Amino acid sequence: MFLASSINLNAQETGHYTPGVSGLKVGTLPPPGFYYIMHNVLYTSDTYYNGAGNEAPIDFDVNVFANVHRFIYVWEDVIFGANYAMHMLIPTTYTDISIGAFQLDDSKYGIGDIVLEPVLLAWNKPRYDAAFGLAAIAPIGSYDISEPASPGKSFWTGMLTLGGTYYMNAQKSWHASLLSRYEIHSKKKDYDVTAGNDFTFEWGVGKTIPKKVIWGVRVSGYAHWQVTEDSGSDVLYDPTVKDRIFAVGPEVTCFIPPIKLNVELRAQTEFGAIDRSQGPKMCLSVFKVF
Repeated sequence: MFLASSINLNAQETGHYTPGVSGLKVGTLPPPGFYYIMHNVLYTSDTYYNGAGNEAPIDFDVNVFANVHRFIYVWEDVIFGANYAMHMLIPTTYTDISIGAFQLDDSKYGIGDIVLEPVLLAWNKPRYDAAFGLAAIAPIGSYDISEPASPGKSFWTGMLTLGGTYYMNAQKSWHASLLSRYEIHSKKKDYDVTAGNDFTFEWGVGKTIPKKVIWGVRVSGYAHWQVTEDSGSDVLYDPTVKDRIFAVGPEVTCFIPPIKLNVELRAQTEFGAIDRSQGPKMCLSVFKVF
């Protein structure tokens, strides 16, 4: 949701949602209450893979740090036996990118495009949780087609979310989660380019260790595919090439009940890239319950 790729010289447009930020029990909405979550994400890459999945000889280097602020309010048992929530996400990013083959060298800091999720439903049952959401991503961040480090993307996105968590035992200590997102994009402002639709899912299998401090450990990952072609008269690249990426890695969480604070640390390594960069991603999240 925070990594920009505005380069039309060698790659198609990418969607808004960037996976790897959501943590343990990714398909579960928290209990009723107000929550503030801060994600700190570092992504680095020195390789770009072309439409055939081969490393492109373009002297590519990108470093992105994102400080992402999320606000969630959950009401209890509002509709269809589900808790109802509203969610807003505001990302700030610093991006430093260079591509030697195109004589591009750019760095930018700024507020990215924000997420507004007015519909978020969650069902919590003894052996599973389920979630459904509808969101809009608004092009608030600044954008310039000549500046590949632009924090914004200059188009709207509608996003559908479906997910859940299955508990493997009655104590809910072992669990497996899946969260899927489908994005539909509008045309870019001032340019006749409409990014193709995107499908992403994040997954995790883990264990909760209930002590005075509640620990959690898991293996998590994500998979992303562009599912339809880019379109528009300003598409100057091959629109039949659709990007994809996968990732996997470990995660540890720590919840401190007396101060209602949760801390998450995860590291994921990407692989299988087509028409996009590939590299490691680190995320440190702080989750405060009010």
